[in-house]
Amino acid sequence: MTRLVVAVVAVGCSSPAVVHPQGAGAPLSLAADAQMIAIPAGQYIAGSTPEERDAAYDDFSTSAGKDTAREHHWFDGEEDRHVVEKLAAFHIDLMPVTQGEYAEFVASGGAPAPTIDEAGWKRQGFAQDYASQVVRFVWKDDAPPSGRADHPVVLVTWEEASRYCTWRGQQVGAPRRLPTEAEYEKAARGDGGLAYPWGNVYEAEYLDSAVKGPGDTMPAGSYIKGASPFGMLDAAGNVFQWTATPFKQGQVTVKGSSWEDYAGLGRGASRHGRAPGIRHAIIGFRCAADG
Repeated sequence: MTRLVVAVVAVGCSSPAVVHPQGAGAPLSLAADAQMIAIPAGQYIAGSTPEERDAAYDDFSTSAGKDTAREHHWFDGEEDRHVVEKLAAFHIDLMPVTQGEYAEFVASGGAPAPTIDEAGWKRQGFAQDYASQVVRFVWKDDAPPSGRADHPVVLVTWEEASRYCTWRGQQVGAPRRLPTEAEYEKAARGDGGLAYPWGNVYEAEYLDSAVKGPGDTMPAGSYIKGASPFGMLDAAGNVFQWTATPFKQGQVTVKGSSWEDYAGLGRGASRHGRAPGIRHAIIGFRCAADG
């Protein structure tokens, strides 16, 4: 029997509820699709000012106890603050795609189970230790790690994420795709250009991060207070998310921030790129739709 776990989103007048269907045969992907948020057409504020970037560097340094972000110029590539006059209406997922939802796609034959061995992880050159920070996300016997069905799926390539959205669209009879960077930014910060989804000041209690988080992913939608003005959850924290927008040098733009990040990251303007073929323990995704 399907069991529903419901938590009401306390933002906006028509924000959807957080629903995690659980149990054998539960249509997890269809339930997630039914919770997509409508983002209206029109202008929004994008990018950041030099002063905002300086403040973000200071926030990172204070929260992390080191100045890595400034040393590596992480925020220097953000667009200058500006008004985007027109962005068509679209829908976007309330939360990132979960392990359980993605398992339905794997079971359909649409993609292999998200997995990587230690040698493969080391070849990618990422800093995270395989044994202590990655292996817990590896699927076994084509099934998600125990107890993580409602956590965001990770170790998924950009192409596999895109294919999942296409597959889910086929299930509901309407096209689904990865969001563009612009769509993600507007959904995450509203049309008024908030720095973070919830406001202009970093609030460690509002997201899953290295500042006050468990050092791991959390069930999607756990941080209701971190909702964006449009009601989107996990727009910052928990996992970075693939978009449909190219970055540079063959990379794809990822937005948001992850469970291992500090203040300054997760702002609507923050962005960086990753090679589309990687499998990362801190990158997941969500789907979008036109109209």
